[in-house]
Amino acid sequence: MAADVPDCGPDALARELDGLERRAGRLEGLAEALFREHHRARTELLAAQDFLDMAPKAQDRLEELSRGLFGELMGEVESNLTHAVREILGQDRTVKSRREIKHGKLHITLEIENQGETEDVLRGQGGSVCNILSVGLRLIGLAQLDPEKHQRFLALDEQDCWLRPELVPAFTRIIAAIGGKLGLQVLYISHHSVDALHTHAGRVFLLAPSREHGVTARLFQPGNQ
Repeated sequence: MAADVPDCGPDALARELDGLERRAGRLEGLAEALFREHHRARTELLAAQDFLDMAPKAQDRLEELSRGLFGELMGEVESNLTHAVREILGQDRTVKSRREIKHGKLHITLEIENQGETEDVLRGQGGSVCNILSVGLRLIGLAQLDPEKHQRFLALDEQDCWLRPELVPAFTRIIAAIGGKLGLQVLYISHHSVDALHTHAGRVFLLAPSREHGVTARLFQPGNQ
């Protein structure tokens, strides 16, 4: 039995050569595509590396700008709050703000300095400092609102709860002065004596429990209690 002999004639060789050329063409096309993809990926990698190299510098610059921007704002806030604390407490205390960047965000902590020592804001003067700063920050926040778009209204519910009775008149006087300057309507609720409040209030209502109505309210008239 005769074995199959490959066709090695000129036509067969020509067909094989033609197939190899077509395969070589496809491989060349694939090689060009891979080269372009490699170039694109390399370009993106270099750009990413440049960005990563620049990121810490950009972050440092943003932090610097944030500190500068908020530094000016907080300088004014510190000044206003310090004035309020000294005016009400009659003591030489200074409000300071500690600013730091955490996880890309600016964090501000308020502190009180008294003769070079730092006091706890929440406990300073039995909580009086916290009362004053809380109201002061609200007033500063409301002052930033556009009066044409927002109704400036401030409700203070027992905001003087930790103040000594003799400090309440100065506290209400400052609130009334700032409220008038900013065009604020202030609702002030207090358990302190009406004598400490009515001088700086537009109207004072006295609330009292009532068996029939739960609570009654009457307008306070000085000299006619």
